[in-house]
Amino acid sequence: EQLFVEMADVMAAEGWRDAGYEFICIDDCWMAPMRDEHGRLQADPKRFPSGIRKLADYVHSKGLKLGIYGDVGNKTCAGFPGSYNHYDLDAQTFSSWGVDLLKFDGCNSGTLEQLAEGYRQMSLALNKTGRSIVYSCEWPFYLRPMQQPNYTEIKQYCNHWRNFFDVYDSWSSIKSILDWTALHQDSIVKIAGPGGWNDPDMATLLGIFVFLSQLVIGNFGLSWDQAVTQMAMWAIMAAPLFMSNDLRHISPEAKWLLQNKEVIAINQDPLGKQGYQITKDVNFELWERPLSGQAYAVAVLNQQEIGGPRNFTFSLTFLGNGLACNPACSVQQVLPARRDWGVYSWVSFLSVEVNPTGTVLLKV
Repeated sequence: EQLFVEMADVMAAEGWRDAGYEFICIDDCWMAPMRDEHGRLQADPKRFPSGIRKLADYVHSKGLKLGIYGDVGNKTCAGFPGSYNHYDLDAQTFSSWGVDLLKFDGCNSGTLEQLAEGYRQMSLALNKTGRSIVYSCEWPFYLRPMQQPNYTEIKQYCNHWRNFFDVYDSWSSIKSILDWTALHQDSIVKIAGPGGWNDPDMATLLGIFVFLSQLVIGNFGLSWDQAVTQMAMWAIMAAPLFMSNDLRHISPEAKWLLQNKEVIAINQDPLGKQGYQITKDVNFELWERPLSGQAYAVAVLNQQEIGGPRNFTFSLTFLGNGLACNPACSVQQVLPARRDWGVYSWVSFLSVEVNPTGTVLLKV
């Protein structure tokens, strides 16, 4: 409880809330091992002695929102009570506590039909409460080993949905998420938009995840260039931005990156279109994301892991099916540092210098 109070204080006092980070979320292991005499979930009395309602009130007093964790099956992934056969009751409980987001896991869920029915039922149960509660599903992640997810149906019920394995504080983890997303972009990009988002991953640190899809920036495992890559690429992918870190102990550089308002504006662009990879050339990847106002975000990623900076040159006719720069366009570099590149014609080439495992993020 004290950890969440302290994190809420930091979010309010150190610019996180003002940058757009709204939610502070409790993950698995918050519950008591048993439901109460009325069948309701209850908080662990040692971990949350004042209860969830009081914590929610405190978080709300800071201008923030509180998220919580549940599971569609009999038990959570860590073995605490799941919501199976209790969907309406649990939704009412969360609403009565003032919860603003539910991360709904998929462990111990039985058959695929029970999994799907549970996600549908909890969606309807949350809506019935009359409280606005963001619904974060892990539905497609648990379906994928057995069958192709029906993203049209999933978007009907969920606000965002997890597609891939837990992210870890390592470059190999970030790289595997980007590779998977590019491989599956034909099936996932088209469904993303206002009200429903692809969440590339999930992770927790100290049972806490703070809403900006899980950014491990500000921990230990990523170099500066790799941190820039994660921030840039999560913005390109229109991923819901969650941080999985301890904001009480974060470097000024990581704070600058995570609070970068131009990158957050790209991530949160109101057009709501997800970006995609448009070409891959040995170690370089070129990604674009359509933005409102006829603009595009463009990312040049260098997958090379050794050596020094290298140049990647591409024609502006590559962008937006040839329309992004027709007849001319201005180019601004957003990451790794802000720089104005000037105006280019439709037939121009851009040459971009990118560090190993780094990304240059442009707005065209």
